[in-house]
Amino acid sequence: MRFRIDRDTFADAVAWTARSLPNRPSVPVLAGLLIETAGDGLTLSGFDYETSTRATLPAEVADDGRALVSGRLLSEIVKSLPAKPVDVTLEGTKVRVTCGSAKFSLQTMPVEEYPQLPEMPTASGTIKADQFATAVAQASAAAGRDEMLPLLTGVRLELEGSTISLMATDRFRASLRELTWFPEASDASAHALVPAKVLGETARSLVAGTDVTIAVATAEHGDGLIGFEGTVGNGTRRTTTRLLEGDFPRVRQLFQAQAETVAHVSTAELIDAVKRVALVAERNTPVRLTFADGALLLEAGSGDEAQASESIGATIEGNDISIGFNPSYLLEGLSVMSEPVVHLSFTQHTKPAALSGVKEVGDDPDGAFRYLIMPVRLQS
Repeated sequence: MRFRIDRDTFADAVAWTARSLPNRPSVPVLAGLLIETAGDGLTLSGFDYETSTRATLPAEVADDGRALVSGRLLSEIVKSLPAKPVDVTLEGTKVRVTCGSAKFSLQTMPVEEYPQLPEMPTASGTIKADQFATAVAQASAAAGRDEMLPLLTGVRLELEGSTISLMATDRFRASLRELTWFPEASDASAHALVPAKVLGETARSLVAGTDVTIAVATAEHGDGLIGFEGTVGNGTRRTTTRLLEGDFPRVRQLFQAQAETVAHVSTAELIDAVKRVALVAERNTPVRLTFADGALLLEAGSGDEAQASESIGATIEGNDISIGFNPSYLLEGLSVMSEPVVHLSFTQHTKPAALSGVKEVGDDPDGAFRYLIMPVRLQS
């Protein structure tokens, strides 16, 4: 195996592939990054039995071959190299990396012990890369972080015809984002529960491309696998991951409550105000939001502790309401809204509130990103 490649192109692909490698692999070879050359192309692969990554990129290949080396070490080495072409050569049990006057030698791992990567399922359809990245970031805001509850650490994808829906919940908040995609079949119907961390990293890595291909093989029709593929620069990147199992909560129906109070507030003003007022909020204490008289009053702190309050303009329809939220949960939902106005709808101060981003006051939030957040009980 021997090839030459642009340093920046190589460093970016190695870093992306190595990012998914396990910190504590069950077997040593899973810490390896597989390098394969054939024709005028180079392929880099990583796999941990759950998630696989595969980057294909052009290179000046002198000899075909394959080698397995420490992925994290190779990543650290390549990103430190000068801005010159990189030459990589397999010599016996060593991989030599040369760039200018810098030379490195890496010990190879037994490539014959490396597991075979799963095949990409049959393509289900495509979606615009930038829209997909935005939708994933929004939906993932409500995904759980507790690995003891793996079911809630996923984002549920529902594919129905030309509509794709993304949903997540950690029991304290929920998210729903719907958008249009381009299915291979007009009557396409499938669902998949994808680990939110893998989905987020994949979407971000493909945002520079034009389209993302989504391929789903559900447990009913295969091994419970989903794949994503897109073009980045002159190469392609592909990720597959096993789906999470279990009955996902019925998130969609939570957004169907009839609102008794609706308010519109500037997204940027609300984010800034929550950040300031929350500075005095002790751990696990809420920020109080009071909607009345054409304004939103934010308050935090009580008793002998530090206190803060701030008022911003709001357009309010319906009954006045005072409600408390975990400031971190509130900010996480607001931070992924790209629209200039937040549409807030409430039923009661003890019931979940729904937040959506809209372009201007009066716009219908249906179809936009919707974020549901449970209130925190307020002290009198």
